[in-house]
Amino acid sequence: MRRTRGRSVEVESLADFDRRLASGATQLTGWHLQGLDLSDRRAELRHANVEGALFLGCRFANGDEESVRARGAVVFPAVPGVPVDTYRTRLYSADELYDTADYATSLDARAYAWSQQPADRDATLAQALHDRAMDDALTAWVDARSLVGVMGGHALLRGDRGYADAALLGHLLGRTRTVATGGGPGAMEAANLGAYLSPAPVDALTDALGLLSTVPHYRPDVSAWAAAAFAVRATWP
Repeated sequence: MRRTRGRSVEVESLADFDRRLASGATQLTGWHLQGLDLSDRRAELRHANVEGALFLGCRFANGDEESVRARGAVVFPAVPGVPVDTYRTRLYSADELYDTADYATSLDARAYAWSQQPADRDATLAQALHDRAMDDALTAWVDARSLVGVMGGHALLRGDRGYADAALLGHLLGRTRTVATGGGPGAMEAANLGAYLSPAPVDALTDALGLLSTVPHYRPDVSAWAAAAFAVRATWP
């Protein structure tokens, strides 16, 4: 089951929803239900007290959304024209962000381009909701992990001595800690690389650095830059 935070209950999967109802829950006051397909849960919704419940990006059978609203629930529908799932409850993987071989059409690129557009009311709401959802997911992910942060160093190129040093630092830290960075090229990418390969011998890190050095910068070809990183992941899965 998902965690309970204060007086709120975060329900982020249909299985969790079903388990809670099966255990006898009938009062949904304070429940935050995120991204659930409730179109086959008409009877359950009709028999529950939904006053004070919050439905975020959920799908309903015809008439059920109006029913829960009328009985005191708050419903935030999906926001149109947004490249990301506003109510997503999980962190993104690299494969999800770089979901196409051409970077320009990837989710990462589309989300960045969207974030740079003048924001209207719907876009501002979508960004705030998505940021909150990611904050919750990140908070859950770091729980019980021992973190070490590495920040800065965007100017370092793959193949630079400083890049290799940052990778070695990540390799050493990753044996006993979780390495967290702000992302992006340079030292932070290198530290993540080292941590990713921390279970492998240092020779593997040396080989990976050589592979990445063939595309030292994301300019002029971001797709080639990303492809080199995915080649490392494929070689050392």
